[in-house]
Amino acid sequence: MLSEEDSCCFSSNMASIVVSLGSIVMSLAIVLMVRIVYVIYQCGKPFRRGASKSFSTLIVLGSGGHTAEMLSLLSVLQKDRFKPRFYITAATDNMSLQKARAFEDSVAEKEGSPQFMQIYRSREVGQSYVTSVWTTLVAMVHALWLMIGIRPRVVLCNGPGTCIPLCVIAFLFKVFGIRWSSIFYVESVARVKKLSLSGLILYKLRVADQFFVQWPQLQKKYPRAHYVGCLM
Repeated sequence: MLSEEDSCCFSSNMASIVVSLGSIVMSLAIVLMVRIVYVIYQCGKPFRRGASKSFSTLIVLGSGGHTAEMLSLLSVLQKDRFKPRFYITAATDNMSLQKARAFEDSVAEKEGSPQFMQIYRSREVGQSYVTSVWTTLVAMVHALWLMIGIRPRVVLCNGPGTCIPLCVIAFLFKVFGIRWSSIFYVESVARVKKLSLSGLILYKLRVADQFFVQWPQLQKKYPRAHYVGCLM
């Protein structure tokens, strides 16, 4: 058995270790917060001239009108600057991938060999919020695996829920110095009076470098957004 003196010494050492660990955790938390503030401050700044002739680009497609809007946007981009291009859709959305392939087949510039991928959905339409916790975790892991392989310089998205885990991971890559990706979010033209859930999340968390809306009343309601008019 420990003597009273040994017991006091042990307690004192344990207290010192706990205090030291607490100080380390606090220091790391402060460094992390400073880094996050720095990343948010730097977000939105243009690429340096001459930094790169082209930027690997991740394009997130969604079912329905999301894909039509995104492909309309891509049709006016300088495609030689945004390559190679990586298209990602939800695992259950085969139609969007077919449209993306058809779009790439119509593009004159064939450099960069576009790639087409699918990702698990965080939440299916009508799925309960309880079960969506598990599917969201699975989607985050899958998104992390894809982002490690792609490491895009540019992320383009316009509202499908599939973009949330990808954009969050791209933001965390910037925080931890893994890859600096510029995230551009274009809210759907169907959103006239309020943002979509995806848009609201990215806006509130300040994840997107540039946030665009297609209706002036949305820009008034969300002043950090840029009004660009209807893109369709």
